[in-house]
Amino acid sequence: MTLRHPARKRADGRRGRFEQFAELASNFTSSPAFAALCVALVTLFVVAHAAGLATEWQLLVGDVMTAVTLLLLAMLKNAERRAEHAVQRKLDAIARALLEQQQGERGQAHEDLREAVGIEERL
Repeated sequence: MTLRHPARKRADGRRGRFEQFAELASNFTSSPAFAALCVALVTLFVVAHAAGLATEWQLLVGDVMTAVTLLLLAMLKNAERRAEHAVQRKLDAIARALLEQQQGERGQAHEDLREAVGIEERL
């Protein structure tokens, strides 16, 4: 296990399995289908309590909701870190390009700025 930033790619330039899974999960959790699933889980939870079902069923529904919450937390944090990394790279590229322009040069920083535009699609 490494403690590197989750937005950083591996040495070969590809994303790891977790990053791929996190992106798929992020896309799914922002869909109407997931919203419907959450409404169904909450409805099931309310019905289980209102119907006076056995405690085991109430605990099962509560545990499922807790598990979904923990998974969402992990996926949202990963998406947040990737977005944070993309924004920081863009800001760094803008700062370097502005510094080059102020010094009357046009070099690598301008190329880096061009590359940084749209970086969130590649992260």
